Amino acid sequence: MGFELTSGSFLVSLSIDRISPTKSAKLGSKSLPDNPKSSGLSVLSWETIGKRVSLGVLKGALFDNQKKQTQGGEPLRRVMQRIPTARPSWDDEMRNAAMETLDSRNWVKGSKGKQFGLAFAKHCGALSAAPCQNGSSSLWAALRLLGIGEGDEVIVPSFTFIASATAIPLVGATPVFVDIEEDYWCLDVKAVEAAITSKTKAVIGVHIFGQPCDPNLIELCKSRNIALIEDAAQAHGATQVSVSGETLVAGAMGDVGCFSFFPSKNMAVGGEGGMLTTTNPELTDKVKAITNHGRAPNLESMELGSNLRMSEVSAAIGLVQLSNLDKWVERRREIASKYNENFKNHPIVSTPKIRQGANHAWHQYCLFTDKPQDFVKHLDENGIDSRIYYSIPCHHQTVFAEHQQFETPLEVTDEVAGNLVAIPVMHELTEQEVDHIISTVLSFKN
Repeated sequence: MGFELTSGSFLVSLSIDRISPTKSAKLGSKSLPDNPKSSGLSVLSWETIGKRVSLGVLKGALFDNQKKQTQGGEPLRRVMQRIPTARPSWDDEMRNAAMETLDSRNWVKGSKGKQFGLAFAKHCGALSAAPCQNGSSSLWAALRLLGIGEGDEVIVPSFTFIASATAIPLVGATPVFVDIEEDYWCLDVKAVEAAITSKTKAVIGVHIFGQPCDPNLIELCKSRNIALIEDAAQAHGATQVSVSGETLVAGAMGDVGCFSFFPSKNMAVGGEGGMLTTTNPELTDKVKAITNHGRAPNLESMELGSNLRMSEVSAAIGLVQLSNLDKWVERRREIASKYNENFKNHPIVSTPKIRQGANHAWHQYCLFTDKPQDFVKHLDENGIDSRIYYSIPCHHQTVFAEHQQFETPLEVTDEVAGNLVAIPVMHELTEQEVDHIISTVLSFKN
């Protein structure tokens, strides 16, 4: 249910259906007057919403627009807007790129997608890259590219977004869930080695929250002739020094890299989007073909693929965003560093650790606490959005109820799950917002 309110030249459009029940419950509700115009508000489509609506939902929208009293008296106190966990970047250059592409009427299979793939591969140091629909489809495509299917096993962490795990049975293979590191929350290399069998065909290494996987995982996969798939959906711009001393960029650490451009990520494409990368010479052409029905340049389908193509408009926006990625990630690192310094002695929350040799991309900044619900409530009451990660490990979710590991304990995974609270760290944060977040976290007490 939606409605619009106008106050002077200020317009607010709200959709009641999209309001979080938790937030609306906390914000409370209040009656609108029988004659809304008497309050100075003009209500559009009044009959469609009735005479009682939640005014609490206006809290965030109206914070920055209460400029003056309409009935005389002192101006209203200016209040900071609510701080979200993500704020996608959007500017005139991106808007112009999108409009120029639309005006060209070359909306699919044009030059922008090719340029975006080439630019992204160059940024990562990969041999080839292909834009696709989203991060989930890139994981499916990566498994297909490597010929993984029925009877094969793929090792994956359980502490990750569900798509990392569900992509495996979608190609007919079996996920083998292993534990994570206590300090960095990525795959535990010793646990991976212990889980390898004759059926193991690949490992999906998740660069969780932007923290690159242990470089020893790369060496283990090479020594055992097992493919390494990077789930880099949260790691745009992350780097890691390899065992040999080479600095590797996420997307060029394994055989195939999988990225997501969901709007909350370090860079986006104006909607859903993803990217496949590869360092394997045998896959340089195939990463492009699999997103286009497995077709060769002569249009003959050489292998099983699908239509996973990204639109030209999204690719045009992605090209502009990619040109800003390095400075955006650097801004996230500055904010994370400031958080680490201020929170290092906090009695209730613990700061995240950074692996030696890593340049964390900080898609999320997560604080560990054994009081996550209280912490989230405290942040919420101070106008700061947050999120608990990941409440239910993948192997404990209903979709894997028939999996042999459904009730298997994974010590670190089970300890961490539900106790990490992500606070805003996006590059669009202002210094005022950063300071407010810091003071709010520091005021969280027993």
